[in-house]
Amino acid sequence: MPLIQVIVLAVIQGITEFLPVSSTAHLIVAPWLLGWQDPGLTFDVALHVGTLVAVAAYFFRTWLQIILHGFGIQYGDDETMRQNPRLLWLLVAGTIPAGIIGFLFEKQAESTLRSPFLIGAMMILIGAVMWIGERVGSRQRDLGTISVGDSLVIGAAQALAVVPGVSRSGITITAGLFRNLDRVAAARFSFLLATPIIAGAAVKKLYDVLKHGGISAEMHTPFALGIVVSGLTGLAVIAFFLRFLQRRSLNFFIYYRIVFGIMVIALAASRPPAG
Repeated sequence: MPLIQVIVLAVIQGITEFLPVSSTAHLIVAPWLLGWQDPGLTFDVALHVGTLVAVAAYFFRTWLQIILHGFGIQYGDDETMRQNPRLLWLLVAGTIPAGIIGFLFEKQAESTLRSPFLIGAMMILIGAVMWIGERVGSRQRDLGTISVGDSLVIGAAQALAVVPGVSRSGITITAGLFRNLDRVAAARFSFLLATPIIAGAAVKKLYDVLKHGGISAEMHTPFALGIVVSGLTGLAVIAFFLRFLQRRSLNFFIYYRIVFGIMVIALAASRPPAG
């Protein structure tokens, strides 16, 4: 696998996994447009591990506080965490819908649901839903007020991300806005909720790789480089996006999704993907 392809795809993964624009859509469309072969399952594992490292590193202290609070141990100085000691169990409850849907529809997500027409349509549709969420939510609540109802609604929304083009962060942040969370709280809850799902996907895919003979010698360098590049990129993007949301809306990403979706549909109509 050429190293330039490794770097480009790892950067795309690191950027789009945490922005509300769908990493799956971009990782399907980019090789198609550039004429690259599918990088395969092994490299997919590297990208998942890289983004897992990014989100786990950024939220390490937050996760430590959440876990300890979940077992009744006071730790940390984040006041919103102190206000909601049940957050660990709310995250567990919110993870269940995506775990079930991901297990049931994994094969479809990697085959029949990868149509560029579906990807383009989902980019536009979820962009429209994000636009509505921006305008109807009161944005008056923080993580300290998250309830069971919030967790289940946002978790159910995360399950929809099995469809390429939806975007896990896009749909969960929007669900948070519909539940009147402020933008930063919605994004933080989205990233926390994504952590076990990303971890589960990485473990499952790594198991599949090991079951089929492990990482081949020629993939050692691309595998390691993919983890490092996607991890560092993802870490920078999380920090940027949370700062961005302190003062700005999701409008830029809404417009980007709609334009990108229209372009994908137009290109698919004029240049169908091979095979």
